[in-house]
Amino acid sequence: MLDLYSPVAEHFSPKLKQRHPETGGLIKGREAMHSWWKDAFDRLPSLHYNLVNLLVGEDQLLMEYNREVEGEPIMKVAEILEISNGLIIRSRVYHG
Repeated sequence: MLDLYSPVAEHFSPKLKQRHPETGGLIKGREAMHSWWKDAFDRLPSLHYNLVNLLVGEDQLLMEYNREVEGEPIMKVAEILEISNGLIIRSRVYHG
C-alpha cells in the first residue's frame, strides 16, 4: 500500500491526533505512515474497511468507507487523496 504514496507524502488523521497529540494529526513520509499503520493493525487485528462510495477527479479522489473493528461501533469515514504523477501526495481523513 505504501508504494501508492509519494516518499514525501503527508497524511492527516483525527485518530493520529488523538493517539499522538504531538503530531497535530499530521505525519510526513512513507516511514512515518508505515509506523502508524503497523501500530494500528497490531493493536486492532480485526480492523478493516468497507468501501461505501468513491468519487474520482483528475488529481483527487474522495473515498467514503466504514471503519470496522470487532467490539467497536462502525465509524463512518471520508478520506480525500491528492495525486500527482501517479502517486498520492496528500491524504486527509474525516470521521463522521
